[in-house]
Amino acid sequence: MSIFAVDAEKCNFCGLCATECPVSIIFIKGPDALPFMARSGEAFCINCGHCVAVCPPGAISLETMKPEDCTAVTKNLLPTPEQVELFLKSRRSVRVFKEEPVSRETLAKLIDIARYAPSGSNAQPVQWLVIEDAKQVKHLGELVVDWMRSAINESPELADLLPLDRMMTAQKRGEDPIMRKAPHVIIAHAPRDLPSAQGDGSIALTYLELAAYSLGVGACWAGFVHFAAMSYRPMREAMQLPQGHHCLGAMMIGYPKHRLVRIPLRNEPKIIWR
Repeated sequence: MSIFAVDAEKCNFCGLCATECPVSIIFIKGPDALPFMARSGEAFCINCGHCVAVCPPGAISLETMKPEDCTAVTKNLLPTPEQVELFLKSRRSVRVFKEEPVSRETLAKLIDIARYAPSGSNAQPVQWLVIEDAKQVKHLGELVVDWMRSAINESPELADLLPLDRMMTAQKRGEDPIMRKAPHVIIAHAPRDLPSAQGDGSIALTYLELAAYSLGVGACWAGFVHFAAMSYRPMREAMQLPQGHHCLGAMMIGYPKHRLVRIPLRNEPKIIWR
């Protein structure tokens, strides 16, 4: 049985499903013929759902998704270009958090939105580790400091590039330059042998960060956690990721303590036009 199905009573023969298919496995033989999937199509289908999403009458179904199970795009809920511009330009990395924890429901909502981020061949490889306990977040920060200490001795060039000594000095003063006293950390991970996973993870975390802003939650990339996870065994052991997985990036999460009221300036873009 084919994974691709057409409701003959609903199909209007528009051909959009064939035109939209990113791997070109849907065909139509004539103006009044129903679309069909190539005989070898199942092996190449990436389950992206474009054919289901683009069909106006909802005639196309995949084995994994039916049109009635997909959320309809409500145009009047979409932001205007001006709203999108303001939203993206006013987003800030939050490094000063309230002690108030973010509810599990909200954290789950962020991940639910982030799962719609694009991924290579729609592989959707990104999985998530949520550190809810602030004490565990603090422990990860301490492990980062341990990694910094070893990196200063073993990789002085990296230590100079990342001013690790300055970060460690701030930590000794009782500050938290690593985790910024964030109540939570969300870590993206995926199987190590997937070549596109790193890019997929970065995109998914970006989606998550933007979703956080829309919900009034502050977020900031925890770059030092990622650095430590790549080269420091105690950090990887503390994360306890599934066998064969590696960290793709980490995000500090919490409610922002302050409200920013203006958009700071940024450098003019350097563009090469051809």
